[in-house]
Amino acid sequence: MSTTRTDRRQDRPELRRAIEEIAESGFLGVQLRVNDEHGTWVGGAGVRESGRSAEAHTDGHFRAGSTTKSFVATTALMLVAEGRIGLDTPVEEHLPGFGLDGRITVRMLLQHTSGIFNHTGELREDGTVEPGVPWQGEEWVRNRFCTYRPEDLVRLSLSRPGRFAPGTGWSYSNTNYVLARLVIEQVTGRTFAEELQRLVLGPLGLTGTVAPGASPDVPEPHNRSYYRYRDAGRERTVDVTRHNPSWVSAGGDMITTTQDLHVYFSALMGGRLLPAALLAEMRTPEATVGYGLGVFVQDTGPGGPTLFHHNGATIGSAALMYSTADGGTTMTAGLNYVDDAELSIAPAFQNAQQRLVQAVFLDGRTDPARPRS
Repeated sequence: MSTTRTDRRQDRPELRRAIEEIAESGFLGVQLRVNDEHGTWVGGAGVRESGRSAEAHTDGHFRAGSTTKSFVATTALMLVAEGRIGLDTPVEEHLPGFGLDGRITVRMLLQHTSGIFNHTGELREDGTVEPGVPWQGEEWVRNRFCTYRPEDLVRLSLSRPGRFAPGTGWSYSNTNYVLARLVIEQVTGRTFAEELQRLVLGPLGLTGTVAPGASPDVPEPHNRSYYRYRDAGRERTVDVTRHNPSWVSAGGDMITTTQDLHVYFSALMGGRLLPAALLAEMRTPEATVGYGLGVFVQDTGPGGPTLFHHNGATIGSAALMYSTADGGTTMTAGLNYVDDAELSIAPAFQNAQQRLVQAVFLDGRTDPARPRS
């Protein structure tokens, strides 16, 4: 286990114990950054690659999974502030070529209330899965360097029945954010990566965050990610650090660091990116799971703070991003692990979220509302 601190006055043994326990629960590498009234604490646990003893990076890059959605929502809302996108404008006005239901608005995309089928698959009420693009098992491994066009992902989703009438329910769909990306690109005439750089990354000085498109590369330094699957009846484990993330697109393709996540989310929650009225819209949750516009809102119970977050997990890599309402206390983390089709790491991931929320925001209290991702 390696731990570094940028504020030498603090030791934070509770944080060291937390990341050591998380690494022991099944993660290969853990990197954690906490910024609060005590200063900045940065630490790592585990190893940077399987079968080696080199300690995990504490300042490495990692794939952020669905934490991407917060960046997409913020970019879209900044364009709302510029008067280029209407939050309650029908999406079909910006993207007329798809034959979208005219009731679906930009707000519904950002809040997952559109009812659009998720292009990465949907869980039916009977527990079976209706598949979308391959992202699990031997088929994904074989095709992990294939490129998917965002327009094709949208068309795949629209070829399936909607989950519900627009605005009448809530269902997490990566396709909502693929469409949000396309709206951003259509109204600006630039790529999402270019707009993200203009509006967010450049002004905040974020140099470790990448919207990779179809590129399979992860900038150095980074811990490594793996995938376990069955091939002709035999179990195999492959290094999937490099893969083409276009299968998920703006639903979860970005790469970042704990430092960049801290700077970004502290600025966002502190009111330095969005006008107050739009930040309030972003932080107003729908009633089903407490999802705002690209952020979850978590009530931690009596006496505890309201937390805002958007965590994410993708193939062998995950991100945590939490903040208090004023941006004054943040917790950001990157985790790397051996993934599989059964998502067997999921219980440990949920426990890691809860363990860190307790340690950072709740003084070790053991009964917070369970975080969502």
